Amino acid sequence: MRPGDDIPTVTVTPDKYLTIRYAGASGDFNPIHVDDDFARQVGLPGRILHGLWTMAQVARAQTEAAGGPHALKRLSVTFRGMGVPEAEITVTGSVASVADGIATVHAVAEQDGRAIIRNAEAELRID
Repeated sequence: MRPGDDIPTVTVTPDKYLTIRYAGASGDFNPIHVDDDFARQVGLPGRILHGLWTMAQVARAQTEAAGGPHALKRLSVTFRGMGVPEAEITVTGSVASVADGIATVHAVAEQDGRAIIRNAEAELRID
């Protein structure tokens, strides 16, 4: 990895049942994630993705670029929008700097042309 290098793009399309499965795994059964009717009643377009699941896709892009999860030393993100099931999410990023065996990578996650995560910054150990 060198400054200016792009990391491989990660694309994922969450299926319509993802929020139900993730709720069970995470224990986050907030009705905005599992109940379409409730989500619409509070002004949402329907069930929305869990933010931490979306953040995990950003982490996945970083770790795949660096050779595995052992390389991820730090990750921070800014949540900027709501993701929805059944629409492709694209994670892109580029290497901002490399020093002392650590690459700093900036990334964004987008869905339908909207940034749902921006200002993502990861520190990756590179060998």
